[in-house]
Amino acid sequence: MDVHGRDLRYFVAVADELHFTRAAELLYVSQPALSKQIRALERQLGAELLERDRHGVRLTPVGAELLPHARRVLAAWEAAEAAVEVAKRRSRATLVVGMSHSPARGGLRPAIRSRFTEAYPTAEVQMRQVGWEDPTAGLADGSSDIAFVWLPLADPARYRWVVLATEPRQVALPEGHPLAARERIAFADLLDEPFLALPREAAELRYYWLALDERAGRPPRIGAEIASVDETYEALVDGRGICLIATGNIPLVARGGVVTRPVDGVTPSRFALAWRADDARPLVKGYAEAARAAVGVSA
Repeated sequence: MDVHGRDLRYFVAVADELHFTRAAELLYVSQPALSKQIRALERQLGAELLERDRHGVRLTPVGAELLPHARRVLAAWEAAEAAVEVAKRRSRATLVVGMSHSPARGGLRPAIRSRFTEAYPTAEVQMRQVGWEDPTAGLADGSSDIAFVWLPLADPARYRWVVLATEPRQVALPEGHPLAARERIAFADLLDEPFLALPREAAELRYYWLALDERAGRPPRIGAEIASVDETYEALVDGRGICLIATGNIPLVARGGVVTRPVDGVTPSRFALAWRADDARPLVKGYAEAARAAVGVSA
């Protein structure tokens, strides 16, 4: 008996919605075509999966038994498709470089790219933008081969990295903030201020940019959560909070209505290129070597 993945996907959609029309809309098929396909699956299995009457749609006992198995089959196939895409990418000599924002810093990325291209002229480099909720920029789930990240990383034993820049952390605040008149600000004077925080999924990186280690156990006040440069700027202008920022990222937020000031009492930030420790592919190694050469760091 050969049941197609499409048939299982159609069945799961109807089982979730218990409504053929809504399920058809989600699947981008017509309702008659969906009903026909479900009937064909029932004939193939030799049992009704769904009861249909004027009151609606319900799972039969057979349908209820099939549903969890169908979900597992579809999930396994999705995982297989993702694995195939990774294998195809690797066979095409393609390197996916993750980043949460453009690592400008005096032309750093072009400098790495030119050195890498010289060593691997046939390799394709794909830059991939990743949201701030993933501080590994795609390394953790394998969607990126190598990535520009901020340290620290969760589960650091999984990764290797080269530090590209060590920069003082400054504070960004609305230009009308009382502390904006100072040339320098002690972090102790910021402890009671509302801070902008990265998403909770960012874990260690969220804590780092809230400077938990420098608070002597005092919990931070969270004014808002931010997940992009634009969200950060808007929250600053709106007065919802302040935030620490690496010196190299100041141009991203220091626009109209926002100022930055040096902060005393916090450690410098570290910007790095990271990769998975168990990934020994030549392209990954070559990009890391190009990064070391671009910043003058030996292996």
